[in-house]
Amino acid sequence: MKTSADAPATKIGVALGGGGARGFAHLGVVQALIERGIRPHAYAGVSAGAMVGAFLASGFEPHDILEKMKANGIGDYAKVIVPINGLLDLGNLEKQLRKHLDTERIEDLSIPFHIGVTNLHSGESEYHSRGPLLQFVQASASIPVLFEPVEIDGVQYVDGGLMDNIPIEPLREYCDKVIAINISPVQRIDRVKNLLETAARTFQLTVNNRTASAREESDLFIEPEGLADFSLLDTSNADELFELGYNHTRAIKKLSLDKTKTIE
Repeated sequence: MKTSADAPATKIGVALGGGGARGFAHLGVVQALIERGIRPHAYAGVSAGAMVGAFLASGFEPHDILEKMKANGIGDYAKVIVPINGLLDLGNLEKQLRKHLDTERIEDLSIPFHIGVTNLHSGESEYHSRGPLLQFVQASASIPVLFEPVEIDGVQYVDGGLMDNIPIEPLREYCDKVIAINISPVQRIDRVKNLLETAARTFQLTVNNRTASAREESDLFIEPEGLADFSLLDTSNADELFELGYNHTRAIKKLSLDKTKTIE
């Protein structure tokens, strides 16, 4: 099957949205895109999308990333601290990522990559394609209140999804078409059980304010069905989430990368 993505001159960028543990679905979506002849030329990511994107931009294949990441739970990335600027310290994330990623700086990755963060000082989104890779990934995943901010060069940063949960903007600079992947649909729940879940839930409701605009701004918008049934903080469903993203994307009969975003 031929699509507009088959044209050699067409550069495809993929915006990887935030969504906690649902980030495993990104890997399934990208695997299906590759199998259908769409191999991204660049990535941009926030939060979970920044974590996944760091591996993809390093040249790892989606299945390999799944195996490396699914062995870790939230406890491997974060630890409880005396609350000052956050309930948890996400410092272990950098240690875990360093086991697999040996690239120190974003600009040295094999595939162009932008990491979206929120500058707490200016209150604005920033997209970094240069600078310390693992520090910016950690900053991009630091949900306010839940995790402490990350300080880089004297500036405090938090989760990029706070201002822009699906980072399309930085890809427009050198990509002809942009595919946006949303993994943060809001599920209906009966109650929140603790302070951690309250912080995560509040953040999720906030970041979904711009989902509609991301749908309009992208050339193709993918939101795997069934994601709303999975918790943002439960990493035990990695294989299911991968398959959910993969099967949803494989089932799209026609991938159209023009402005009509036709999916049949």
